[in-house]
Amino acid sequence: MTSQIDAIRTAILEGAPAEDLASLPLPESTRAAVILAEEQEMFAGMASEDKDPRQSVHIQDVALPEIAPDEAVIAVMASSINFNTVWTSIFEPVSTFGFLKRLGKESAWGARHDQPFHVMGSDASGVVLRVGSAVRNWKPGDRVTVHCNYVDDQDPTSHDDSMLSTNQRIWGFETNYGGLADLSIVKANQLMPKPEHLTWEESAVNALCNSTSYRMIVSKNGAGMSQGQAVLIWGATGGIGAYATQYVLNGGGTPVGVVSSPERAALLNEMGCEAVIDRRAEDYKFWKDDNTQDQKEWLRLGKKIRSLVGRDVDIVFEHPGRQTMGASVFVAKRGGTIITCAATSGFMIEYDNRYLWMNLKTLKGCHFANYREAYEANRLVCEGKIHPTLSRVLPLEQTADAALLVHRNEVEGKVGVLALAPTEGLGVANPEMRERLLPQITLYRRFNG
Repeated sequence: MTSQIDAIRTAILEGAPAEDLASLPLPESTRAAVILAEEQEMFAGMASEDKDPRQSVHIQDVALPEIAPDEAVIAVMASSINFNTVWTSIFEPVSTFGFLKRLGKESAWGARHDQPFHVMGSDASGVVLRVGSAVRNWKPGDRVTVHCNYVDDQDPTSHDDSMLSTNQRIWGFETNYGGLADLSIVKANQLMPKPEHLTWEESAVNALCNSTSYRMIVSKNGAGMSQGQAVLIWGATGGIGAYATQYVLNGGGTPVGVVSSPERAALLNEMGCEAVIDRRAEDYKFWKDDNTQDQKEWLRLGKKIRSLVGRDVDIVFEHPGRQTMGASVFVAKRGGTIITCAATSGFMIEYDNRYLWMNLKTLKGCHFANYREAYEANRLVCEGKIHPTLSRVLPLEQTADAALLVHRNEVEGKVGVLALAPTEGLGVANPEMRERLLPQITLYRRFNG
């Protein structure tokens, strides 16, 4: 297997033509970052913060199954860590092996995913090596990024908005053979062009977070922000928050970024966000105790927002969940929108419904993006209008360490993972564009030293 993988890597690095890549033999297995079904109870009874991905994530070879007619095999040059990678690694809120078993019951092709291992990872950049017989728009040699919306195009519920599909899944979280591997299997409708001014690792960190923020802020399926609207962004320098900040600025809006340190406030300022709230300096305590929220703190937050932008916000970009949702519903303007995705501080949320219904506000759920939205978000990266938020890069064999960094919130932005790319800095095909945009591309690397 090693010699075959080395041949694939060498061919890609040397720019081999498509016919050469298509003729290279594929190994029967691939190196991958996995969790194991036999260990899914290993953290039972432990607090979330005490669960260590270094105990559960393993690097091992796994067999590659036959690809379906609508799928492709990609050589993964780089991947990245998302919160769902952390959740997978610590078996929260549930073990992902339940997802794989349900997928395995749907069809013969689905049965390939029901394994005693789970290859993680919901982002990737790389090169197409093989395509199934039904794939039309992609071929071996194409340089691609991968988004994580995994849908069945024969399901009628997927054809208005595929995120409403009854069997919509997230690749590498609710499916097997994700991006944290040397080789991965994806559906053809997950593929998008690689931004040619970016490296492999810079290209790999965008799809999940960027597409999610695009849908939440820009799309009609999300908040549909208009020019001049004010948007409160929790965690405005984090994974999805940093892309949200860019979309608000690009769309002629006014971001009000919430961060937790003077350094992160300075980073926001460098991104172009002038209205910044340092929540630690303000010492907001939205909860008096585990069961009681403090409306005076909501009022204090609203007053701070008005002091910065002169009015209440039209949109709240909400993802912390339990700790902030009561405040988010309160501070949105009359008729405003709270758009929510995830709940990193707790899924069981509380808010005072009087401020929602009597002020005609909208609380709207949002989850990743459909193919059209992901493709448009990727196009904006390709055009240099949205930039990666890459902070750190580790090799595939240190995937567990990378997951721990995200689990402990020890980095700002995204953590990239090198798979077949032997070093950082490779894969750039448009150096002139890169040179012009280098300060924006490298902002997060400079911030994290």
